[in-house]
Amino acid sequence: MGSPPGFRWSVLLVIVILSLAGISRASIGDRLPDFRHCVQVCIEENCDTGKATIPLHLRLLLWDCPSECDYTCQHVITDRRVARDPPMIEPVVQYHGKWPFYRFLGVQEPFSVLFSLMNFLAHREGMQRLRDAIPAHYPLRPYYLCFGYFGLASWIFSMIFHTRDFNVTEKLDYFAAGASVLYGMYFSVVRVFRLDQETPTKQSVLRFWTLLCLALYAAHVTYLTAWSWDYTYNMAANVACGLVQNVLWSWFSIERYRKLQKTWAAWPGLIVAWIILAMSLELFDFPPFWGMIDAHSLWHLGTVVPTIWWYSFLIKDAQEDLSTQRLKA
Repeated sequence: MGSPPGFRWSVLLVIVILSLAGISRASIGDRLPDFRHCVQVCIEENCDTGKATIPLHLRLLLWDCPSECDYTCQHVITDRRVARDPPMIEPVVQYHGKWPFYRFLGVQEPFSVLFSLMNFLAHREGMQRLRDAIPAHYPLRPYYLCFGYFGLASWIFSMIFHTRDFNVTEKLDYFAAGASVLYGMYFSVVRVFRLDQETPTKQSVLRFWTLLCLALYAAHVTYLTAWSWDYTYNMAANVACGLVQNVLWSWFSIERYRKLQKTWAAWPGLIVAWIILAMSLELFDFPPFWGMIDAHSLWHLGTVVPTIWWYSFLIKDAQEDLSTQRLKA
């Protein structure tokens, strides 16, 4: 049998992402002489003299005078570059690794926050549907719900990070996202190979697999925290975990559909394909539309429907399993 759907695309995506990961944080905006001069003058005239007054709603989100100068100068310099005649080759550039977004009520990346909220709500609604549709005694139910809790946590920290980009909010976002991706890999192995079943062999494998994943996550966080905050490594680790899931779910989807001949059995493979296509938005980064909507925010938007769809599959899968168990009883 050939490679499962999504596998070849996943390999290609890994290669391209890893080739770009080393430059993904690079930005020339904050190294522009005009920008540096603008910030320096702004700080000297407003911050050092105490003339600046920061509105309360901005202070609540920890905007201060220097960060206000930085934000204002990003847009001053960007507007100048866009308005030049003839236009510059790259009129809009990134500052500190980000596009010059227009904030909303102090929120740095409003649409990334909005789309992260939509994903959070998709998980919360999906978990409620799980609780209503799957009986408590079903052995995979706790794994399904745990998947939801990891999803909720990752999108909460995503909202916090995109509201205000600080070193601590960035780390929390990355660690929560990493935990969610790693749990997805953990859960895929449990479901595909039914490690939840009460047999001595499978319970031993489950314990080993659980301890291995916990150790991997602990090592991952320790390396990034105590050794090196390495964006390339972090991306590679997440892509590797995602690739394992994609292969397993695509293979599972093919085998399940062949066995049941039911459309919903093919959903995991289709969801994998959707996620890969949505993820490709990250490879074609572009200046934000209207200063607010960029490729990263659209990637967040692109994961909302697959999340809803995924919970529908989990419910169908559990109900089919329970129905089979009743027939055998």
